[in-house]
Amino acid sequence: MATNFKFIPVIDISPLLAKCNDPKMAEDPGVSEVVRQLDQACREAGFFYVKGHGIPDSIIKEVKSVAHKFFELPYEEKLKIKMTAATGFRGYQRIGENITKGVPDMHEAIDCYREVKEGMYGELGKPMEGRNQWPSNPPNYTELMEEYISLCTGMLCRTTLSSFHLIFHVLSTYNLQFFLLLLDLSRKIMRGIALALGGSPDEFEGDRAGDAFWVMRIIGYPGAPTSNGHGPRNDIGCGAHTDYGLLTLVNQDDEITALQVRNLSGEWISAPPIPGTFVCNIGDMLKIYSNGLYDSTLHQVINNAPKYRVCVAYFYETNFDTAVEPLEICKQRTGGAKKFGRAVYGEHLVSKVLTNFN
Repeated sequence: MATNFKFIPVIDISPLLAKCNDPKMAEDPGVSEVVRQLDQACREAGFFYVKGHGIPDSIIKEVKSVAHKFFELPYEEKLKIKMTAATGFRGYQRIGENITKGVPDMHEAIDCYREVKEGMYGELGKPMEGRNQWPSNPPNYTELMEEYISLCTGMLCRTTLSSFHLIFHVLSTYNLQFFLLLLDLSRKIMRGIALALGGSPDEFEGDRAGDAFWVMRIIGYPGAPTSNGHGPRNDIGCGAHTDYGLLTLVNQDDEITALQVRNLSGEWISAPPIPGTFVCNIGDMLKIYSNGLYDSTLHQVINNAPKYRVCVAYFYETNFDTAVEPLEICKQRTGGAKKFGRAVYGEHLVSKVLTNFN
């Protein structure tokens, strides 16, 4: 459960990454310290920054740069990849099209999901069936985003052969060293969180998240109106909400503070950008798995700066059709009773998606 935290901690996860595939990782002092910090951050705030994550700064910056270039395009150009139900809710959405608790959000975005083939998840997955829509302009957008997703997810080790060749082709534009530095960053952070909860490192693999679904939103927030603006407008870039899945990694523009996290007393705590880091937060499914030891904290975005702001939010989820319920070890730590009922991630996602748009 979140506390009256006043700041969001920064955690150097490099010791965790260095030992993450070691069978004895839990015995390593460096890993133990990272696990302790993860546990404290998840219990007290549900948010934390990570540094030492191994993702090259060059690609972190380039992803934001091409996002800015896309959002600067004429509206008609952006509409070429318009999001509809027929596209599996993938593609571009205009400002005000996303809805949070009945109020239009002052942002535009490109929504992407792990691609779902026809019949892949039966009736459960039918609304999400489709392929991602990538813009043809800027020219390198598709390749860059495919690479970025593979870095965040580590999907390379679990993908099909044809997709492997596609990703390898993209990565061949860089050098072999960069290819070898591919990190399944989210999975490794979750291994640390599994230890923090008192479980085994692979608690969130296999049937729970061994075939993890993912979501990525490339989001643009207009700057605050000047005194010459045309009348009042809603200044909430994204209304107060929690995230749906396990873990979110946010890559936000430098120098613009807009993300806010609510503490227990209702105070909004700013999460300013820190160069070289991702902002991470836990989602609804991890709250259930932890039986409430960790909470999915309310957060919102208000861009009061005059400059346009971009962020790229990557959501690492459970398997799409996984039935999520409190872990046994977490029930024992919270008195032995389940505090939450069973939830299927795909049902949770679809229910949100179907009510989220104008």
